[in-house]
Amino acid sequence: MKFSSPLVRGKLLKRYKRFLADIELSDGELITAHCANTGSMKSCGSPGDVIHLSHNPSPKRKLAYSWEYTEVGSGFIGINTMRPNRIVEEAIADKKIPELSSYDTIRREVKYGEASKIDLLLESEDAELPKCYVEIKNVTLKDGDHVSFPDAVTKRGLKHLHELSLMVNEGHRAVLLFFVNRPDTEFMTIAKEVDPAYSKGIDEALASGVEILAYQADSTLQGVGIKGKIPFHH
Repeated sequence: MKFSSPLVRGKLLKRYKRFLADIELSDGELITAHCANTGSMKSCGSPGDVIHLSHNPSPKRKLAYSWEYTEVGSGFIGINTMRPNRIVEEAIADKKIPELSSYDTIRREVKYGEASKIDLLLESEDAELPKCYVEIKNVTLKDGDHVSFPDAVTKRGLKHLHELSLMVNEGHRAVLLFFVNRPDTEFMTIAKEVDPAYSKGIDEALASGVEILAYQADSTLQGVGIKGKIPFHH
């Protein structure tokens, strides 16, 4: 995924109401940006952080700037949760995720389960290959020498686990793909202390046959791709 225009550098002053952030740009201008992230953003959104924003002025947009990255010493943390689905979709189409390389078509936001929509539905011309339901989660929480998910209690995420298990029970394939959107880690885990119910849900999903993958982002100021698979421990 390539950014449509160069990113703008700034300093985070504060984030509030979840979706808003006050920023001081490099030239001293003060702006309010959209923050497309519903999590706590612990370890990737503290006042004073150097951040990078996309700039898309349009009469249809209330805010012209969107927060894309928080800068860390070794690279960038992608905080915009609107991006990972497209990035993963492109990676699957380009056969960069071997576990998902056998499919011919990709559909977005297909209704399934209990009034939900799956991020990506993969299908094959081979009738013997089951449909594959792929749910994507953005991972940014740094926990010591690794990253973990979630960074806040996620009832919605727990619901998705149950629905993925239902798809397996119906004879389909179900994959939970963690998109590790920061460079400073070598493996990931589940944040049991943040959301014990989600941790239990992961155990149950694995037992039911849901597959779990963790792939790390390759983020630059020009765009984002897939760097490679990292270990998932639980």
